[in-house]
Amino acid sequence: MKKSLYFPLLLLFTWPLWGQKPTNDSLTTERLQEIAIRARRAELSFMPSVRGTYLYEGKKSEVISVTNTNANIAEKVARQVFARVPGVFVYDMDGTGNQIHIATRGLDPHRGWEYNVRTNGTLTNSDLYGYPASHFTLPFEAVERIELVRGTAALQYGAHFGGMLNYVIKRPDTTRTLSGESFNTVGSFGLLSTYNAVGGRKGPWEYYAFYSQRTSRGYRDNSASNFDGQGLMLRYEPSTRLSVRAEVFRSYYRYRIPGPLTDAQFAENPRQATRFRNYYSPEILLPSLTLEWQVGEQTRLLGSVSGVFGERRSVLFDRPATIRDTVDRNTLQYGRRQVDIDGFNSKTVELRLLHQYALGRRTGSVLTAGAQYIHNNLRRRQQGRGTTGFDYDLTVGPEGWGRDLWMRTRNLALFVENKFQLLSRLSVTPGARVELGQSRVEGNVAYLPPAEVANTIERNFPLFGVNSSYVLNKNQELYAGWSQAYRPVLFKDVIPANPYERADPNIRDAYGDNLEIGWRGRTNYLRWDVSAFQMRYNYRFGNVALYYDRLDTVILWRTNIGNSRTRGAEIFVEYGLPLGKEVYLSVFTATAWMDAKYLGDSVRVSATENQSIAGKRVESVPEWITRNGLNIRYKTLAASLLYSYTAENFADPLNTVQPNATASVGLVPAYSVLDLNISWQILPQIGLRFSINNLTNEQYFTKRPTLYPGPGVWPSDGRTFTLMAHFAW
Repeated sequence: MKKSLYFPLLLLFTWPLWGQKPTNDSLTTERLQEIAIRARRAELSFMPSVRGTYLYEGKKSEVISVTNTNANIAEKVARQVFARVPGVFVYDMDGTGNQIHIATRGLDPHRGWEYNVRTNGTLTNSDLYGYPASHFTLPFEAVERIELVRGTAALQYGAHFGGMLNYVIKRPDTTRTLSGESFNTVGSFGLLSTYNAVGGRKGPWEYYAFYSQRTSRGYRDNSASNFDGQGLMLRYEPSTRLSVRAEVFRSYYRYRIPGPLTDAQFAENPRQATRFRNYYSPEILLPSLTLEWQVGEQTRLLGSVSGVFGERRSVLFDRPATIRDTVDRNTLQYGRRQVDIDGFNSKTVELRLLHQYALGRRTGSVLTAGAQYIHNNLRRRQQGRGTTGFDYDLTVGPEGWGRDLWMRTRNLALFVENKFQLLSRLSVTPGARVELGQSRVEGNVAYLPPAEVANTIERNFPLFGVNSSYVLNKNQELYAGWSQAYRPVLFKDVIPANPYERADPNIRDAYGDNLEIGWRGRTNYLRWDVSAFQMRYNYRFGNVALYYDRLDTVILWRTNIGNSRTRGAEIFVEYGLPLGKEVYLSVFTATAWMDAKYLGDSVRVSATENQSIAGKRVESVPEWITRNGLNIRYKTLAASLLYSYTAENFADPLNTVQPNATASVGLVPAYSVLDLNISWQILPQIGLRFSINNLTNEQYFTKRPTLYPGPGVWPSDGRTFTLMAHFAW
């Protein structure tokens, strides 16, 4: 922001010179007094109308400045990092800072799989059509900003209901050949974290590399984790019109899973563990090559090739919390654990073009178009009979795998969006996307005949959308948009989990749309973004009880169970004002109200009975989510107090209130959390940050999962402390 002031100041002080005529008088030199310009950078802003080859006109978006936030970035506390984004539902289940589980507008937060997740614009979802969770994870010390574009922008990225979530990595100091920084953190429960980076520029070459490592014993018993991640970015710019960027990132972590609790166990001691032999460990490699070319004054081209390669591994005693993991009296050993390994081999090629042009005599119109080709090969090996030991051991016995499957996907997507600048203040941007693809499933399942394993899923359909923007003045804008979206049928939807389940051969992709309207702007002391939305999510996936004549029994039938509709309002308002030359105070609220209901159809309630869910609330969608902050800054000392509240929600479509024995269904109680962060920039090169997470030591949980990591209650962290030191050179 400081740099943006230099040019107008230069004009202010030098404009009289342009009217001077040269004379023969001798020149005199006068030394000017040095001045310092200070400015605040907002922690939350919005995407510009155009950035690179992307068009954001009329779309709801947020940009989080991670480098300017006062949040606990060592542990990636999502409620703090995303504090100013209204409606972000945070799924806290491990407290280790390894993975971000978030969603907006009532979607599923599991590893962000309702988003098109990217790093520096490169796709990181492990397999969009088989297992769309993003197992790749970044240290937030490496992140400059986070870009979140809601679902009305889905046509450009991939038609996800949630939209796009992009983590933008820091760039080096390009005025120096070599520079670096180091973040080192200590905290409660054995937290040790270090992040070290170097970067610089030499001629047309720019580079940035980092290494990060973090270990922790964890808040709960038997919940230790260790993480390490690396990144290398090389940029070659032979001219101002052309750049080539090569990147490779790697992330790995191993988490010892303490197991689920029942409600009684949670009330007794939320830190206790029910498992001590369970482990989870993903390792992901993310290479990419990107070319950006300024073809002409009004035309830009981007091409990229990228991949997601790696494995998701787990070894578990996979039983509900009501079943203890004990020594068998007959064998005098613990039971054999289950080993699961997913192998990812996902490749993406993208080509994008953006052209700015005049519509008649009116400038400002923009055309963007592109193609995306995805070739994925997902291998799923599950239900392997593992060892009886205690360590992280993926050894499988001679029985082999209960399920050994492949899901191969090829998908071509074409999109186009055109911003028509109809009036000086009014623009309309229609768009379309066409999906042309096929996923083939084949392999072996111990409890299924081969004919019931093989499956082919076709997707050939168009998607449409339109956005509009009306600029009230230079600081205020009205925006509105509507866009169609879909979620592919996933691996787990077509392969039954046990002999008494079957998948509907006619199961289809979930399909729906996003509708939004909003008003955003700023004045000297006030910034806001207020919006209303409606999301329709049709052909949702679920289970019904059905008589199956081949087995002559009632089975669990995996199929499309019905439609849902989520309506809501999202409010962000921040008011800030200087209290003096060196003191600045700001308060903000980021509040969302959501009403998510099923519109019809039924789900299984017993071995032989189904029940209508029409009018029931969609699970894991709180009616209210609000985060409210108070921030004060004195010179280089800053303090932030954040209050977060999440209303109660249900764990199942039947809206069961009373928990069952395993705690897999039942009400998820409302909870409030208070966080305090203090930072001090001692010198330009040295800073300290102190955090107290969950100041009041609230004991709470955010979700009752029915699948991984196991049905039951997964407590969030109580009060923890961290101290971070930052050094730059």
